[in-house]
Amino acid sequence: MPLTDPALTLALFCRVVDNYGDIGICWRLARQLQREHGIVVTLWVDDLRSFQRICPQIDPAAALQQVEGIGVRHWAGQDGQFAPADIADIVIEFFACDIPPGYIDAMARCQPRPVWFNLEGLTAEEWVEGCHTLPSTHPRLPLTKYFFFPGFTAKTGGLMREAALDEARRQFQQDRAGMAAFLGRFGVTPQEMASTTISLFCYPHAPVADLFAAWQGGAHAVTCLVPEGVAKEVVAHFLEAPANAGASRARGALTVRVLPFVAQPDYDRLLWACDLNFVRGEDSFVRAQWAGRPFIWHIYPQDDNLHHKKLRAFLQRYAIGRDSLSALTLCWNGAAAGGAGPGALWPAFHAAMPESHAHAAEWQRQMLANGDLTSNLLNFASSLRSSRPG
Repeated sequence: MPLTDPALTLALFCRVVDNYGDIGICWRLARQLQREHGIVVTLWVDDLRSFQRICPQIDPAAALQQVEGIGVRHWAGQDGQFAPADIADIVIEFFACDIPPGYIDAMARCQPRPVWFNLEGLTAEEWVEGCHTLPSTHPRLPLTKYFFFPGFTAKTGGLMREAALDEARRQFQQDRAGMAAFLGRFGVTPQEMASTTISLFCYPHAPVADLFAAWQGGAHAVTCLVPEGVAKEVVAHFLEAPANAGASRARGALTVRVLPFVAQPDYDRLLWACDLNFVRGEDSFVRAQWAGRPFIWHIYPQDDNLHHKKLRAFLQRYAIGRDSLSALTLCWNGAAAGGAGPGALWPAFHAAMPESHAHAAEWQRQMLANGDLTSNLLNFASSLRSSRPG
């Protein structure tokens, strides 16, 4: 059966750990599978309220709903009984989320059995190339699960990217009037648009206050656009008012505006419209790379600072010879050896911004050469299906 056959079905299981990153990745994947490959997708999600923040059409009280052509099921920790007829042709568990045992038992009774993937988290560490597409045999059932790793080289699954994304970005960034109209929806004035525009999406422990102080007292005007709920205490302190969507204040050279959470397509446009993007986790991190703009990554924290190793592995690929970028990123993540805060590092980083813009565009061209993760995954699934007996 070809992968473009509309009868092909896929089940995608997602547990929300990082409020918006996990579901953000899975929602993008589900839509691309359905829109570009004609696959019938069911997305199982345990936290529909987080899902609703990035997809307003979601009803957080619905056990089953259809949204943008995707079947969305609330995965409320139940196991239940499943029959082979309930099982999809391709089953994906995101980041080893332990799908229901009853579902796995039914998978083993299918003929032919489904292709089963563990879609792993993104990392730049070298060991990923050796583990990408490795099989893992179930200890009890006649099933094999394959590990599929996104990544930054041709020996990995690549990065998720819709087919029309690059052209849509290019057209948007060339349309100054359209970009101004988009930012104008959030109250951004032409004067603010002419300043250094920065989107800020980070975890609560980011040293935002130090950076705000540097921007406020700096020689160059900065407009910082912050989604509601991000760095809430620091933003409220700067505003001297609740950090609600629509709130704004200018102090010194810095203007801060609080934006509502927006659906994913508008978040992409926000990244495209800004001169610099602070992003976090995995989903916004990948989208920042496709924006073709400089970015600072706030990596998801792990015990024993394991995330610092992952951060340095990425910087060794992305930021070779770009000392100001590496220094600010490490400092932002609490991984720097020295005591300087991000405010002290900002002037050098800002001075290198033109070079960072050119580098971001070159990096994007390199990532395009690796293909997109969704197509790479489906091509591998097709090879597994076609190699089965009969």
